[in-house]
Amino acid sequence: MNVLITGASGQLGSEVASISSLYPTMNFFFATSKIVDICNFNELESYVLQNNIDSIINCAAYTQVDKAEEEFDAAEKVNSVGVANLVKVLKNRNGKLIHISTDYVFDGKNYIPYKESDLTNPLGVYGRTKLYGEKKITDSNINGIIIRTSWLYSEFGNNFVKTMLRLGKDRETLGVIADQVGTPTNAKDLAYTCLEILSNYDQLNKKGSIYHYSNEGAASWYDFATAIMEFSKTDCNVLPIETKDYPTLAVRPPYSILNKSNIKSDFDVSILNWRASLKKCIKKIEKK
Repeated sequence: MNVLITGASGQLGSEVASISSLYPTMNFFFATSKIVDICNFNELESYVLQNNIDSIINCAAYTQVDKAEEEFDAAEKVNSVGVANLVKVLKNRNGKLIHISTDYVFDGKNYIPYKESDLTNPLGVYGRTKLYGEKKITDSNINGIIIRTSWLYSEFGNNFVKTMLRLGKDRETLGVIADQVGTPTNAKDLAYTCLEILSNYDQLNKKGSIYHYSNEGAASWYDFATAIMEFSKTDCNVLPIETKDYPTLAVRPPYSILNKSNIKSDFDVSILNWRASLKKCIKKIEKK
């Protein structure tokens, strides 16, 4: 199986690379936008044909949530147009696609873990353009799935965990939002899940079925930050603040816990608690 990993330099793409040797039946092609621009169909098709790609894990995304409010066209290009190109090129080859989406397609007013069938209502440009991308897949008859995830972090790249570790060393106290609730997700766990699904299922659900994946449990950003300080033994006092005390360009959903029962049952996926997985990630970061 020749597998293209788009967005290879991001958190998830880097985690896939870190475990790729565990999947010897897969021949991986790791591509940043400089290697292949998914927004350019001719360039993408040429790369896929030249390398005989038959499966793609799309980790490429415009993820700057606040900046997206001022850069709709840039966000839409990657999150929607690029996805449409992937669908078109794979449909021509009957290839497999795993596309990564987000909890930000919801407005956070549910307060019961979101099922895949729940009504979407993104609050900002990022979530809206990611939903557009999802529809490019669900409107097709492609052999692929969409995996929505939440609060992704990793030992690679820039993320909330690394930011808290850096700020925690420099400050005695730190205010972190306590009235937004979701689930932190270790990108390595998601990477394993994607590769297990890709390697063990010849047919993914037709017409782009949607699945939810995050680590288990629930946390506010305050809980998340407190755990980071605890596991790293950082002497920084984390204080809870409200969303209104930390204004941002984009509105975030106040609640975005995902119901993961479908991915567990359909693909026999087991999922770690967020605290256990965070502890493992921090140990890896500290070894670097």
